[in-house]
Amino acid sequence: MQLRRAALFFALWLAATVPSFAQPVRIEEMTWMELRDRIAAGATTILIPIGGTEQNGPHMVLGKHNFRARVLADEIAKRLGNAVVAPVVSYVPEGPVTPPQAHMKFTGTISISDAAFESLLEGAARSFRQHGFRDIVLLGDHGGYQRDMARVAARLNREWKGTPVRVHALAEYYREAEHAGLADTSLALAVDKSLVRSDVLERMQPGKDGVRGDPRRANAETGQREMREIVETSVAAIQRLAKR
Repeated sequence: MQLRRAALFFALWLAATVPSFAQPVRIEEMTWMELRDRIAAGATTILIPIGGTEQNGPHMVLGKHNFRARVLADEIAKRLGNAVVAPVVSYVPEGPVTPPQAHMKFTGTISISDAAFESLLEGAARSFRQHGFRDIVLLGDHGGYQRDMARVAARLNREWKGTPVRVHALAEYYREAEHAGLADTSLALAVDKSLVRSDVLERMQPGKDGVRGDPRRANAETGQREMREIVETSVAAIQRLAKR
């Protein structure tokens, strides 16, 4: 009987002390009351993963950045323990539409203006501030809008000076790589192998069809190492920024 009571006590203690590991980190998977209670319990950091919908060569899906940003944001939030994840921003600046330039020359790319993008981020940040978040972290998976993110963060931090709320355009998250090349493709394989068309990859000619570099030697193991580094670096940076 005593052993049963001890086992029951331990199970209850475990459930009470580590609930965050069993709880979702994406706010879109919570009710509004669940999220309210999470914030009240100390989850005052919100991660905004920013992807993009663009051509990624003939061998990777258009939503590569979105899948990657979501998975990495989830892992970063779990490591932090006091963070949750906003829905992925998948509409970003990709170049002029008419006449098409940059990635807009390829079917499926979606582009919005820098002003629209910055307005979207600002609206999201203001919403999260209203709900009680103190650290609003922008995780940009694409190099083309890093300056937009920095402008939004600087503008809101000036406006909110003297308050406990800060917006962080996390430069430590982003890794520059050849577009749709070796490192880029390896990361996609690490996130989800279905994002890469392996049969197409084998037949590719390097440097063509919107691809920079040679992705044919890409592998999931290389991508997994890169993912771990991104998560660890981002977690350390957010923890450092949150102490200010």
